[in-house]
Amino acid sequence: QVQVVESGGGLVQPGGSLRLSCAASGRLFSIYAMNWYRQAPGKQRELVATITSGGSTNYADSVKGRFTISRDNAKNTVSLQMNSLKPEDTAVYYCRITNFLGEYWGQGTQVTVSS
Repeated sequence: QVQVVESGGGLVQPGGSLRLSCAASGRLFSIYAMNWYRQAPGKQRELVATITSGGSTNYADSVKGRFTISRDNAKNTVSLQMNSLKPEDTAVYYCRITNFLGEYWGQGTQVTVSS
C-alpha cells in the first residue's frame, strides 16, 4: 500500500508565493519520476512540473521561471515552490509518483490566487 499526501495549499494574493509539499509512504520501492499536476474548475488536469529520479526537471510553459520543483529522495518527498502567483494558477494541485508497479496520486490541495 502506498500513501501520497499533499499539503501547503491555501489562499494567496496575486504576486504572492506558496510552497506545496508531497510525502509518499508505504511500499514505494524505487521511485521514478515525481510530478505536480493541477486541475482548475471546468478544465482538464494538466501537468505542471516533473522531476526525474536523477533530478532533471521540466515545466509547463505557463509556469516556467515562476515555479520550482525539488525532491528529497531520502525522505520520499517532492515540493513545488510557486512564486509570482497569478489568478490563473488557481486550481487543485495533485502530486503523482511512479515506480515499477505503476502510479500513485494524492488527494489534492487547493490553491486559490485572489485579491
